[in-house]
Amino acid sequence: MSAPTPRTGQPALPVTFRPGLTRLVLLTIALALFVVITVMALMLESLGPGDRVTFIVFAALFSGVLVMLARPKIVADEDGLTVVNLTRTRRLAWAQILQVNLRAGDPWLFLGLSDGTSLPALGIQPGLSKQQAVRDAGELRRLVAAHGSSVQA
Repeated sequence: MSAPTPRTGQPALPVTFRPGLTRLVLLTIALALFVVITVMALMLESLGPGDRVTFIVFAALFSGVLVMLARPKIVADEDGLTVVNLTRTRRLAWAQILQVNLRAGDPWLFLGLSDGTSLPALGIQPGLSKQQAVRDAGELRRLVAAHGSSVQA
């Protein structure tokens, strides 16, 4: 008995899709912003302790927002997808996903679900790298076709 052959044209599971360049830019800016504002707050002699704390808290809050914007990803595993957007995480079984849509002009990928709704999946965005987003959407489309009962559009 021979070992089962892997499916061709599919990435090995688990696989994570995320906008890498966008994430790198956001995290770099968050770190630089926090460091610059904190150093300024500590170096300005005219600021009192309360003002310094206010500056540092503002830097932490603003950096936190940028880190939150860098959070989106899509994780595909044997059981389905985990879609992590800005503030929510949703777990989907393969059978729940009917369509994987990334049309020209879309800000991010949309998943057509079996309950008739559409779920934005910010883990694949054409913003800074359109070719990578199209490749990722194609890989995800192949995974959905192989693991679920899907109708692609």
